Amino acid sequence: MCGVIVRSQSGFFHVQTGTGVVVCQLRGRLKQGRRTGDIAAVGDRVQISQQGDGTGMIENVEPRQRMFARRDPTPQGEYVQVILANPDQVVLIFACTEPRPHFGMIDRFLVICEKQAVPPLLVANKVDRLGLSQAEELFSRYSRLGYPLVYTSARLGTGVAELQQRLVGRLSLFTGPSGVGKSSLLNAIQPGLGLSTREISQATSKGRHTTVVRQLFPLEGGGFVADTPGLKALALWDIEPEEVDGYLPELSALVGACAFSDCTHVHEPGCAVRAAVEAGEIHPSRYQSYLSMRFGMEES
Repeated sequence: MCGVIVRSQSGFFHVQTGTGVVVCQLRGRLKQGRRTGDIAAVGDRVQISQQGDGTGMIENVEPRQRMFARRDPTPQGEYVQVILANPDQVVLIFACTEPRPHFGMIDRFLVICEKQAVPPLLVANKVDRLGLSQAEELFSRYSRLGYPLVYTSARLGTGVAELQQRLVGRLSLFTGPSGVGKSSLLNAIQPGLGLSTREISQATSKGRHTTVVRQLFPLEGGGFVADTPGLKALALWDIEPEEVDGYLPELSALVGACAFSDCTHVHEPGCAVRAAVEAGEIHPSRYQSYLSMRFGMEES
């Protein structure tokens, strides 16, 4: 029997099958050998066998098409913690104001999405507090690069139908800093959805040793939403400092035109990236984000 893991907690996996949800554990042979990452995670497609009492065993985990993951240092080395397996997109929610968008954080998320090959969708919420024209000007640095953008107001319902349509039939990872109106936006998409994700978030964050709960929430029109509170702390990993420019599209397109193949885009003569910044072809905040990410990694 095939299914998708929709909830994970304390070694138990809730698997959505064609006939309902089956609570499963991993077959012992899957846990043999040295583990460098999560064997099974929410979003994984699995084959299960059902037991006489209605529970199941996960017999096989299908190869992941992609994953959104982070590195979790352990005494034994680096462990890859899978936040969501097989996501179709990462939905990055930021407010137009109150709080003002943190563009450095947005750029970091976009670099991680580029590295992990997960398409991003930017959502600019609270557009009613700023006005659409000002909001579009504020986020134009991303629309010019081809990143998809939806402007929303959870309070007025602006853009909610467009966002909802972009979620249908997809597995979407929702994230964003606190105060941007994420729960309100989820409730506008589907009544009670924001409350459900908040309850999981609160249950996960109680106490230092509380086991993390990961869960997919079904959408009425088809598809799932995975909410990830605290993902704002996600660090760059599996990226060398000299590779950072390859994950900012406007920089990557110019790297080959630099006079030096190992150009840092800081002081070298004949740097095509710096020339583009000076010509106004690269937004200065994007260039500053590049510098922060590259040299912050070298210092860490």
